[in-house]
Amino acid sequence: MILVIEDDDDIRENILEILSDSGFEAIAAPNGKIGVELAQQHKPNLIICDVTMPELGGYDVIAKLRQEPELALTPFIFLTGMYDQTSLRHGMTLGADDYLSKPISRKVLLDAINTRLEKQALINRQARSKLDALRNSISLSLPHELITPLSGILGLAQILIEEYATISPNEILEIAQDIEASGQRLNRLIQNFITYAELQIDRKPLSEDEQSKLSTETSNVIITRVAIAKAKLANREADLQLELDDEIALAVPETKLQKVLEEVIDNAFKYSVVGTPVHISSQKIDNHAVIRIGDRGRGMTAAQVNDVGGYMQFERTLYEQQGSGLGLAIVKRITELYGGSFRIESEVNVQTTVEISLPGC
Repeated sequence: MILVIEDDDDIRENILEILSDSGFEAIAAPNGKIGVELAQQHKPNLIICDVTMPELGGYDVIAKLRQEPELALTPFIFLTGMYDQTSLRHGMTLGADDYLSKPISRKVLLDAINTRLEKQALINRQARSKLDALRNSISLSLPHELITPLSGILGLAQILIEEYATISPNEILEIAQDIEASGQRLNRLIQNFITYAELQIDRKPLSEDEQSKLSTETSNVIITRVAIAKAKLANREADLQLELDDEIALAVPETKLQKVLEEVIDNAFKYSVVGTPVHISSQKIDNHAVIRIGDRGRGMTAAQVNDVGGYMQFERTLYEQQGSGLGLAIVKRITELYGGSFRIESEVNVQTTVEISLPGC
């Protein structure tokens, strides 16, 4: 469906006739106010709108519609009798896709419409392709991620059941420790899925409840605590290098900050070898804490860095990943929600540096 917003009766009827003869379904509005209402009601595939109209001009129309999530990407073509570079730039800044000068010929109008619809169709196909890739990744990887630790738990429990009479206390302790490790891995996977789902729904970065939960500790205290805990867990205390400057209290709930640090620091130890440094630094820049976590591990390609998002697995055929791949996606989402930024610099088989910037109180 195409929506035509035009105050000139003759021009509006002429456009509707051209569209009807060409097989398009179309509706029309005689002014911008009615045009906005029809767009919100019918969600057209494309909008043709005059620039100068009573009640609500074309620029006001597009400004309103671009605030609507379901209309933000709808192709929008302006009609104008006063075509100049200043008007063109203004319209494009507001999100217009094309400008057509009056009077307009049938061929020019139809060419512009077909071009914009074809481009939108391509965008939709690409979006569906990405969604399909995400679904395939989940369907292929999720069973593996759940089954691997669960199989370990069940297998070890079966040993205890069948051989309890002959197993020594030390062996029982080792088996119990392995069961706990597998259980922790499974628990972390489930918690990451829950966290990611919650973050996808969350759109308000700092609620009143969260403001009351802001940490009273500075960023460096929390960084130090998490870094040391992760280094001990990986048996790599000697590899940890801390270079923390400029204490700053952050406008991020402690639980969210801790989650960010745990995921990135855990990856740094997990994907680098014993004996190579994991360097963590922080500094205050424009009332932001800029935290950098670097390692000399296997690194990531540019494509892998760009693909950081929901459930992306890196080199599954070459490496066994202990986790769902959601860690960095969670980190990215948290930093964005709380007004920060997230950046990865990496070189394959050389190094990876993750930079996180979070606002101070």
